[in-house]
Amino acid sequence: MTSIERNIYSVRELTDKIKVLLEENFPFVWINGEISNFKIPASGHFYFTLKDDAAQISAVMFRGQNKKLKFLPEDGMSVTGFGRISVYSPRGAYQIILEYLEPSGAGALQAAFEQLKARLSEEGLFDNIYKKPLPLLPKKIALITSASGAVVHDMIRVMNRRFPNMHLELIPVAVQGDKAVTDIVGAIRLLNERNDADLAILARGGGSLEDLWPFNSEEIARALFASEIPIVSAVGHETDYTIADFVADLRAPTPSAAAEIVVPVKAELLERRIQLTRQLSNGLARLIMDRKRHVKQLTDRLVHPRRRLDDLRLQLDDYSERMLAAFKREIRQQRERLQWRRQRLFSNTPQVLIQARKQQLTQLSDQLYSAARSRVNSSALTLKALNLQLHALSPAAVLDRGYSITRRIPGQSIIKAASDIQIGELLEVMLAKGTITCRVEGKQENAQEDI
Repeated sequence: MTSIERNIYSVRELTDKIKVLLEENFPFVWINGEISNFKIPASGHFYFTLKDDAAQISAVMFRGQNKKLKFLPEDGMSVTGFGRISVYSPRGAYQIILEYLEPSGAGALQAAFEQLKARLSEEGLFDNIYKKPLPLLPKKIALITSASGAVVHDMIRVMNRRFPNMHLELIPVAVQGDKAVTDIVGAIRLLNERNDADLAILARGGGSLEDLWPFNSEEIARALFASEIPIVSAVGHETDYTIADFVADLRAPTPSAAAEIVVPVKAELLERRIQLTRQLSNGLARLIMDRKRHVKQLTDRLVHPRRRLDDLRLQLDDYSERMLAAFKREIRQQRERLQWRRQRLFSNTPQVLIQARKQQLTQLSDQLYSAARSRVNSSALTLKALNLQLHALSPAAVLDRGYSITRRIPGQSIIKAASDIQIGELLEVMLAKGTITCRVEGKQENAQEDI
């Protein structure tokens, strides 16, 4: 059997060969897919998965590249990216390292605009409750715009036409490019630090979405929201909308329209002042006439002081007499009431009460003595009758009438019939005075009574 030489790779060697093979054959590729599992660790790199209906691939976009994006990727977003294939040896997984990324079907700038708009709206930066009112006639207006463009000249021309001596101040800034955001934010802060303008106009002419992009930055939006001085946004044409338009206190369709909005027509104000002055003069004249008429009415009703004093003296005398009569009547009533209370007091003194109770006690004592004596006499008569009845029923009374009581010896039982004794039995006969002891010699049970 012929031996076949085997070429055995280590895991690292095989992974390195695959890495070289992939990176050499796919140095840079365009890829389209849907984002899932999007994560941003502390390093600031973007890690996510690109997938379609049949497969998926890990993707990474390092911090240096993702800082240039105009939008923030999120799960479910369909994107198109440009990058290189690489193999991460520790996990043996291949991935794509992206250098560029944009939403599919919409530009990156538009996607970033919609994302920032939704986030700031959710935070309340667009709410009307935070919009500051514009002054009717500002003393000073600051223009935040380019010093070299036609916009500033158009606004100055409109303002001078409407109000020739309006105090204007230009704060020159870049309105396009990378420097624009820093310049505009610095101008807004300077405006609030100086605090000598009544309002400001942030203006720029029309342009593409890229040209107007600085006005869609979050830094400018938050600077506008934090401004204590009202700011009108006048960026681009009437159909152009930026984040600054939503955050500013008022949005003007064009810079020239902003100038017309914030600056009133001086001639109209003068005419209005003349009308108000005329109305005020007429009103004051009517008010003065009304007050004169009222004063005349009061003058006609006014009484001479001396006559008024005489009336008051008579009235004072009348009141004095009435008061004196009232005092006398009150004193008389109080005296009568006092006399009545004194009589009641004397009639209820302890001496009177004691005397009345003594008389009552004497009367009750006599009644008690009389009742007791009557009760004793009645009881004595009753006792006498009971004694007579008792004596009549007493055996001693019977003995006194000549009767005797015969009792058996011993036993002391009373003999009531001849049949109760026997011949020869010893008996005791009780008499009224003394007793007789005898023996039965004979007896007769049916003897006729002879008493």
